[in-house]
Amino acid sequence: MTYQSRIESLKSRHSRIDKKISSEGGRPRPDERVLMCLKLQKLRLKEEIERLST
Repeated sequence: MTYQSRIESLKSRHSRIDKKISSEGGRPRPDERVLMCLKLQKLRLKEEIERLST
């Protein structure tokens, strides 16, 4: 897998997690543990994308 395809894959996962965060946050009583876990995953993906992009 090339760097560019890896980055695109990570961006796709990042986008899916962002949608899950929005969905969970839009619930009447969002699960804070789930949100925290999703946000941490999103942050890790962002960091890896930035690392590979430099």
